[in-house]
Order: sequence, then structure tokens, then C-alpha cells
Amino acid sequence: MLSLVLQCLVTCSLIFNSYGFYVPGVAPVEFKKGQRIEVKAVKMTSTHTQLPYEYYSLPLCLPKNGTFVYKSENLGEVLRGDRIVNTPYEVHMAENIKCRLLCHEKNNPINWSVEESEKVASRIEHEYFVHLLIDNLPVSTRAVNMETLERTIEQGYRLGIMYEGKAYINNHLKFLLKYHKHGLDSYRVVGFEVEAMSIDKNELTFADDSCQFPTIAKRQLVNEDTGTKLYFTYSVEWGESEIQWASRWDIYLGMKDTQIHWFSIVNSIVVLFFLSGILTMIMVRTLRRDIARYNSDEMMDDLMEETGWKLVHGDVFRPPPKRMLFAAVIGSGIQVFLMALVTIFIAMLGMLSPASRGALMTAAIFLYVFMGLIAGYYSARLYSTMKGKQWKQAAFLTATLYPAIVFGTCFFLNFFIMGKHSSGAVPFSTMMALLCLWFCISLPLVYLGYYFGCRKQPFQHPVRTNFIPRKVPEQVWYMNIFICILMAGILPFGAVFIELFFIFNALWENQFYYLFGFLFLVFCILVISVSQISIAMVYFQLCGEDYHWWWKSFIVSGGSAVYILIYSVFYFFTKLEITEFIPTLLYIGYTGLMVLTFWLLTGTIGFFAAYTFIRKIYGAVKID
Repeated sequence: MLSLVLQCLVTCSLIFNSYGFYVPGVAPVEFKKGQRIEVKAVKMTSTHTQLPYEYYSLPLCLPKNGTFVYKSENLGEVLRGDRIVNTPYEVHMAENIKCRLLCHEKNNPINWSVEESEKVASRIEHEYFVHLLIDNLPVSTRAVNMETLERTIEQGYRLGIMYEGKAYINNHLKFLLKYHKHGLDSYRVVGFEVEAMSIDKNELTFADDSCQFPTIAKRQLVNEDTGTKLYFTYSVEWGESEIQWASRWDIYLGMKDTQIHWFSIVNSIVVLFFLSGILTMIMVRTLRRDIARYNSDEMMDDLMEETGWKLVHGDVFRPPPKRMLFAAVIGSGIQVFLMALVTIFIAMLGMLSPASRGALMTAAIFLYVFMGLIAGYYSARLYSTMKGKQWKQAAFLTATLYPAIVFGTCFFLNFFIMGKHSSGAVPFSTMMALLCLWFCISLPLVYLGYYFGCRKQPFQHPVRTNFIPRKVPEQVWYMNIFICILMAGILPFGAVFIELFFIFNALWENQFYYLFGFLFLVFCILVISVSQISIAMVYFQLCGEDYHWWWKSFIVSGGSAVYILIYSVFYFFTKLEITEFIPTLLYIGYTGLMVLTFWLLTGTIGFFAAYTFIRKIYGAVKID
């Protein structure tokens, strides 16, 4: 039954994505034969530097009218470093072009200075890819893996190639476009590939407005000593296709890894049942025996001494140290949890398709901002339960603790990105917009949530707290917090490991990730497994007569973040080819934020699971 439910959820997710259930604004565009289709440039990217650059950061051909027209971008696109701009390429629906000069006359090539040539050569050496758009469809190129001889699809086209230590520019693009005929004279773009070639200027011959070159031509060298003279050319080849418009993204979102994702789901389910078995066989039976013994007549005898977790009933709900900080941390975790849950669910329905560029990041930011109301409410109730009195200071700390860390880290890294003149640098206006979202929306919503939360009755506890705290006996070695973190983190990490690999590939290898149906299921499994681990660890802690569980439940439940940190270091050294200081610093900074966010998320889940469990078991026994 469970496997059937999983299959239905994932199938629904794939159907939504396959049939183009996209947000408004990504509807099919109909073209007439001969109608011009604009070719736009997005950016240049490299997995070696992780620094995107806008298209015209190099001395490439400018638009013929000399006017740059930048597309209005959403918040997510700006943060991704996208700078969508027009290009001089002229493409018309269903009209082929054999060879044409791009932006200059014959016998009048482009002249790059030594400095410009060095800049281009440096980008080629770092294996930069150029990303273009036609009808919101990104360009792709077909490549062959020389080790496995497997044909693969690459996003964008290579700016150039390195051969024997010299850089050669890909100055000829062959556009391979596909259309699907929708009506009598109505066409839709359903495919966009490019074959990039390097052709020396002396290999070109001209006739009127066209050009020719031999099949095997000498490559165009980027001369860093004396400067470079070259031509930019392009050709267009159209072909009819049976591919429907709603399926045109299939080439980018290939399903070759579906079996691996299913293996991940099955692996996670096994982990979940393993944990459930432990919880059922050990804890439930033990708890039932404990509660029956504590409620028996013999235990009511004054001569009988209390033992086990009942012994600390007068201290188990004693407020933890630094209660304001604890309430702020839990409130931030609630905000992150709700943001992640809603974002992944909406994405699973296909509403945050890759066709809507930057929509995923934009949705996540706005959801986080508006979830401040709920975070403030529950943080306030928890703070009141811990008998906190300074609710205004607690609200401010809740609203600023996590965002301040994220904003401060990104602001610091942004200086280094700006120093490289990368399009990934966040503009000043965007930073002001983010600050306005934080201080004008999120902060007031957290205060509003605190106002209603403080007016609400605190959480009720089934037992009273003694005035004098009892002494905690010496604990066994395996209850050391560091050992508990390692033990508690391994199983939840195993449940999410495979999806984590694909997410890292999407973030650092410039690939698409869209199987949010799998991600939603893994997220649910993560919530259940972390809850179970937290309950088990807190139960063993209370059996050892250690009632300091508040902070420990949070810290131990986030133990899987330690394994994500270890995996990110492993991924850096084995999968990425980053050698420079600034890209390494960016990787460390952004990965650190990911680990912190994951710790907040899982720690909050674990705390609430443990809190609910403790209230249940102490409410089930008779306390004198």
C-alpha cells in the first residue's frame, strides 16, 4: 500500500511537469513562417570558477542597432547571475541560413587587443559555457564522454577549446532548431541545439552576404601576444519534429537517473522501517512496561524508590539556559521548515518549472518572509512556556538571528564577487530590496506573531517543576553529546544522501534539478526519521536521569548536518575542479549556510518530536 502511494505521488509529479503545468507567463508562443525569433544571451558560466559573467563582458559582436535591451528579471534570476540581453543573431521561423557574417563586413574582421585576447583566452582556459535562449528554451550541445563513449547533453556551448596549451575561440555557431507545426501556418519552437566550431579567418570565403568554409578547417587561434583578428559567423538549420511543445524540455530533464532516484526512495523507506522497528520493539514495549510499573500499587508504596525517567519528573520541564536564544533558534527553524515544505510541494506540482527561470528561489525567499508570522507565534508560545518575560527582545532576536547570519555571509562574499566583475554580484538595488523584505515585512510579521503568541496560553505540562534542581548523575560514555550527534545523524543522512548528490550537481555542476516528487517524498521520510531518532535519544537520556534535554534534543537531531558537511568536503575534492581562492571561498561560504540551514531544520523537527513525546509519557503516569 505504501509503495502504491509513493508511486502515485511521483507519477503525478512527473505528469504535471511533462504536460507543462507551469506558472502564468510560460504559455506556448505561436510563430508564422518567416517571423523573426529573438536570440537572447543569459550569461557565461564555468564549473571551475563558479563565477558567472554577462554575455557582453567579452568583446563579442554587439547588436546591430547598438542598443542593449535587458529583460526585466525576477529576484531569483538576479541572484543567480542571469543578465538576459539581446544579441545580433537573426533567426526566422523555418528559414535556413547556410552561412552569414554576424556583425561586420567581409575584409573587415574584428580586432581584439592583447588585453582583450588574454581575457578571452582566460575564459576559454577555465572552460566557460555561453548560454543562449530562443523562445525561453536554453541552448544545448551534444558531447561525447571520451571515457565511456556515452553521448551526453551539455547546457550552453563552449566558448572555445584548449589545444596544446593554446586557446581557440568557437566563432561559428550552427543553430539546429526544431519546430512543431500546430496549425496551417502556426509553428512552435520545440528544440534548440548548437554546434560550435572554431574557423580561422583565412579559411572563410565570401560571396555577397554569405560565406563558405571547408569541412575540415584550421581553428581560430586567440593570439595573446599580438592580438587577434577574427570573424564571427553563424548558420541556421530548421527541422520539423513530432515533439509536442509541452515535452520540449525533456532533452534537458532526461529521465536516465530515475532508477537511481527510486533506489534512493527504497533505501529511505528501509531506513524508516528500520527506525520504526527499533522504536516499536524497544521503546514502546519498554515504555508500556515502565508506565504499568509506575502506576502499580507497589510503586505507590512510600518504601519503594522511584527509578528511571520518572525520577526526574520534577525537573524534566525546567526551562533551559539561554531560553531567549533557544526560542529564537526554534522560531527560525519553524520558518525554514515551513518555507521548505511549501516550496517543495508547489514545485512538485510543476508550478516552479525550470522554464520559469529563478522562480524557485524567488518563491522560497517570499515564503520565508511571510512564514515569519507563524514562526513568531510558536516561538512566543514556547518562550512564554519557559517563563520568559522579555518578549520584545525575544521577537527581535527571532526575526534577525538566522537572516543576519545569511545576509552577513552573502554580503561578505559579494565583495569578492564584485572584485571579479561577475554578474553573480548582487546589485546594490537588489540588496536594498532584500533588506526591505526583511525589515519591512518579515520583522513586523514576527512581532505580530509574538503578540498573538504571548496572548495565547502557554503549553501545558502534565507535571510540576520542583524549586530545587536535582543533581544529574554521571552519564555513560555513549551519551556524550558528540557521540550522540554522530549516532543520531547517520540514518537520516542515509535517507537523503542520493537526492543530496543530485542537488549538489544542480548547484555546482550547472545542471537542472526538477524531480521534486522524489524530493518531497525524501523530505517526508527525513521528517519522520529525525523525529524517531530524537525520541529514542531523549528517552535514553531521561533513563539516565539527565533532564537537560532541551538544547540536546535540538543539537543531536541536527546531527545529519555534520555528515552533510563531511560530504560537501568530499564532493569538493572528488567532483569539483576548483583551484582558485575566491571560488573555494564561495563554496565554503555557501555550503556553510546550507549546513546551518539543514541543522536548523532537522533540529527543530527533533525538538518538537521530543517535546511531544515527553509530554505524552509524563501525562500517562501517576505523580504524587
